[in-house]
Amino acid sequence: MKALLCTRLGTADDLELHDLENPTPGSGEVIVRVKAAALNFFDTLIIAGKYQTKPTLPFSPSAEFAGIVEAVGAGVSTCKPGDRVLGYVGYGAARELIAASASRIVKIPDALDFDRAAGLCVTYGTTLHALKDRAALKAGETLAVLGASGGVGLAAVELGKLMGARVIACASSDDKIAFARQHGADDTIDYGKDDLKEALRRATGGHGADVIYDPVGGAYSEAALRSIAWKGRFLVVGFAAGEIPKLPLNLVLLKGCDVVGVFWGSFIEREPEAHRANMAQLLDWCAQGKLSSHIHAVYPLADAAKALKAIAARQVMGKVILRL
Repeated sequence: MKALLCTRLGTADDLELHDLENPTPGSGEVIVRVKAAALNFFDTLIIAGKYQTKPTLPFSPSAEFAGIVEAVGAGVSTCKPGDRVLGYVGYGAARELIAASASRIVKIPDALDFDRAAGLCVTYGTTLHALKDRAALKAGETLAVLGASGGVGLAAVELGKLMGARVIACASSDDKIAFARQHGADDTIDYGKDDLKEALRRATGGHGADVIYDPVGGAYSEAALRSIAWKGRFLVVGFAAGEIPKLPLNLVLLKGCDVVGVFWGSFIEREPEAHRANMAQLLDWCAQGKLSSHIHAVYPLADAAKALKAIAARQVMGKVILRL
């Protein structure tokens, strides 16, 4: 089988295509023929050795995939050969065949194509966990989404609307703002032009956002926190800007607000049943057309470097897919 491998830490240009032996399933494992593998921002970090997960070399990037079950190991009863599935593995999915724990595999409805299914797990899974489990977002509340055109940002815009919130999409350019509006944002802020703190205060009539969803970090985090509502919830999702902010704790005191960590990867390990319930809800919404699981671009496996460079340059709106 063909596999994209990181054989040395570095950049996307250091990745190599290799021929490997086909895997066989161990006890509790499933072999899936990968039809589509999704890339995320953290893939640009993991191949550089700058992510909290540091796989042993060599390894394949891509944490999530969709495809068809080819074989199952002993003790597997949740799926069978021929089933259409998606899966999450942390890393390792950029290859034609993958062995994964059956606990990480979920069947997908026939109405959902492999490309959209592959891009659903991380971004929408993270975001539903954030908004439902961590922020307890309520209908009628205001949700401000930073980085609103990226993978998790778009998911937050769509899920926020489904959950009945008023959604303010914050992004860094006119085209990204327009994209967020197309996907349901009620209001928008271009923080490439506007002061984020003041713009959020204006957009909320001085009340502030009840929930702030922040996958960006950097200087935008403190600006957003300064505009949060009394007893608001600030969701720490990631640091796409490259800088981990140090938030002044006096703001948390003065606002009576919560700063809430969102670690989806740990959540699915510690609370697998809650994760499976969330995935069932997401798949149902996606099959009904209530979630777009928007695909920005599809690349062949051999062009993975181009795909990762587009993500690193923040040129992507939605998800990038490797099609195998």
